[in-house]
Amino acid sequence: MDDRMTGNADLFSGFHKLTRLERLDRIRQYGLLTESDIRALSGEDTLTAEVAEHLIENVIGTFTLPLGIATNFRIDGRDIQVPMAVEETSIIAAASSTAKWVRTSGEITTRMQGDLIIGQVQIPRATDVEKAKAGIQANRAHLIGLANACVPGLVARGGGVRDIIVRELPRADGSGTMLVLHVLCDPCDAMGANLINQVCEALKPRIESVSGEKVGLCILSNLTDGKLAVAEIVIRGIDPDVGHGIAEAAHFAKTDPYRAATHNKGVMNGIDPILIATGNDWRAVEAGVHAYAARSGRYQPVTDWWMDGPDLKGRFQAPLTVGTVGGVTRLHPTAKAALKLLGVQHAEELSRIAAAVGLVQNLGALKALATVGIVKGHMQLHAANLAIAAGAEIHEVGIVRDRLAEILQVEKGINVTRAREVLEKLRSEERDAHRL
Repeated sequence: MDDRMTGNADLFSGFHKLTRLERLDRIRQYGLLTESDIRALSGEDTLTAEVAEHLIENVIGTFTLPLGIATNFRIDGRDIQVPMAVEETSIIAAASSTAKWVRTSGEITTRMQGDLIIGQVQIPRATDVEKAKAGIQANRAHLIGLANACVPGLVARGGGVRDIIVRELPRADGSGTMLVLHVLCDPCDAMGANLINQVCEALKPRIESVSGEKVGLCILSNLTDGKLAVAEIVIRGIDPDVGHGIAEAAHFAKTDPYRAATHNKGVMNGIDPILIATGNDWRAVEAGVHAYAARSGRYQPVTDWWMDGPDLKGRFQAPLTVGTVGGVTRLHPTAKAALKLLGVQHAEELSRIAAAVGLVQNLGALKALATVGIVKGHMQLHAANLAIAAGAEIHEVGIVRDRLAEILQVEKGINVTRAREVLEKLRSEERDAHRL
């Protein structure tokens, strides 16, 4: 991470109170972004239809999401401003607020556990299992050499195929045995999907030759359990009632898969917006996280929280395979600006930040559940959406939002009907003022 990321938290003090143009000016002062990056963030330079035409088929236009910055994050001792592309009102506010709590009362640390992604080469129906396995094992070094010859650029950067192992699986239909070769590869700063697919396809003829068997599918796996992102949080001297409430909420998720699904969705509320902002394949990451959560045969949460004396501790662990080179990350002007804003150069840094933000987002949700309740917490942040839905003009949204927030202090909830009442009263007040 860029050393300039440290010690600049003051530039983002009160960031949420600034106008959009003032926020952009603050980012300009930050010094990491060029004027072209600022234009991309401001919406002046976006993904053009001409470029989009080459990314997907049947292009008719582009789709935008609000892009904001989650502030107050100090991860591994560094101040990091987190770009998030998301439509849900509460996510960035909750992340920033919870990060501030962690910043003042504890710390966030991260690390990577392993560095290998997985490509799969399938032998659907092995006619002679032992002969096939022996042939593959005898030629293992040769197969690894062939694989690396397919990706010389990756090998030159220090990556490449490290090992090939064989798994023996009974067919689900009971009709014999399936063999699956796992091609284990270090993709460096690439997400690696195209690289590993290319390698597996290239190995197909040679594997058929040495095994004496017919190869079926050649494809990567998104369950990259050999490359895990780990984030940990400690909150020191937490209010015991709040701490035990958060720990109990985590225990609920470990006990019940119905709760675990929503628990993990809350974690992904923090991760997906970063992946979208940086042009990464959030669907692949989602698949990997949820598969990892179910690897034991029972769907489990990917975070855990527990009390350790007077302190609350939390941990996230799951595969977050991302890239900082290749694909949309280098083609989309906003994705490039987002990566610069994060100050990351390498994929593992991005994975670790995403893991930390996911854990912080989870902490904020569990704290709300254990204290004020999720409805009131969400409604307070949802007030602006209700104002817009009620028909408020741009200059009216802030006033209606603030009045709805005041109402929420004494009422259990707010809705569009209540927002319409507030809006009509506001406009009535304005008409009366004009008559005077």
